[in-house]
Amino acid sequence: MYTEGSEFTVSLTLPAIFFGHGNPMNALLRNSYTEGWKSFGEKTPRPRAILSISAHWFLPGTGVTIGTAPRTLHDFGGFPPELFAVRYPAPGDPELARRVQALLAPLPVDADDSWGLDHGTWSVLKHAYPDADIPVVQLRINATMPPAFHFELGRKLAELRDEGVLIMGSGNLVHNLRTYAWGRQLTGPYDWAAEFEEEAKQMMLAGDFRPLVDYEKLGRNALLSVPTPEHYLPLLYVLATSRNGERISFPVQGVDGGSISMLSVQAGGSF
Repeated sequence: MYTEGSEFTVSLTLPAIFFGHGNPMNALLRNSYTEGWKSFGEKTPRPRAILSISAHWFLPGTGVTIGTAPRTLHDFGGFPPELFAVRYPAPGDPELARRVQALLAPLPVDADDSWGLDHGTWSVLKHAYPDADIPVVQLRINATMPPAFHFELGRKLAELRDEGVLIMGSGNLVHNLRTYAWGRQLTGPYDWAAEFEEEAKQMMLAGDFRPLVDYEKLGRNALLSVPTPEHYLPLLYVLATSRNGERISFPVQGVDGGSISMLSVQAGGSF
């Protein structure tokens, strides 16, 4: 255990989970997605801390939040005032931040005290852990690096699962806002979105992650589903923490607006 002097002990390996977070308004709603997030928090052994990899901290350089009281970031516009009023006052965890730096060494990892918790993190945690009493650290996704780099970082972080840390990715497997059905009624997802999600699920169930790392080679469906990488890369961090033979499950499923997958992907954790 890295928490020297702590009375916390770990008797099992925590799961890692990727949440399809979708619309920020989910923070205020009760629907099948948010009920699934709530159920995960209730069924999973309480983590000592959470390491979140959110699509919405996507900038050059790898970094971690180092502050003891990360602020709630409202990193969006055009939503009602009640969403801007949401606060998620979870504490930070400088010790966990330093542990992340150590695991990723010799890669330089900035200790960042300017960022807080963005909506990719708090819109989900508000349902999973509504008391906001579990320390949360965010990892900055280096926007200049390819998918394989991020998968390798996930491998290096995997042992945190044995140290009471919940590794959480937040994004969307399919995220194409240009084709989103704004104000239109659809009977289901676009064919290309459904086909890519199903292909990805079958690869995950088979433990065949390499094609998902090289997703740009998977063809038209993948390129339509992942036109930009920031919402997809958090999934690679979570998959990289999976151990041989570990169960992959999908505790939340659904597609919003035809082109936003709300799929959650969980590695381990048959509790």
